[in-house]
Amino acid sequence: MSKHHPSTRRMRAVREERRATWAAEDAPCWLCGQRIDWNVPAGSTDDAFEYDHYFPASTHPEHYDDPANGRPSHRGCNRDRGNGAPRAGLGTLSRVWL
Repeated sequence: MSKHHPSTRRMRAVREERRATWAAEDAPCWLCGQRIDWNVPAGSTDDAFEYDHYFPASTHPEHYDDPANGRPSHRGCNRDRGNGAPRAGLGTLSRVWL
């Protein structure tokens, strides 16, 4: 683990709880708006779920384990974003999301 992404019991619990909630809601990726493949292990493909921090851990470590800072994302979108601001237009919506 890097210094920006410490492995803590609290963060693991937050990730597991949020993943379960978002999967039950079939929440889309907050970066591109497209469907996340909730049926594959987290982080295993670019379309799989990866927990993203709205305020990146590297620039805002004080928000690292705050559940309100978490967002559902694709692994690929999260990796493309890095620790920068979200980019507008990271894809085309596959359908209208409410």
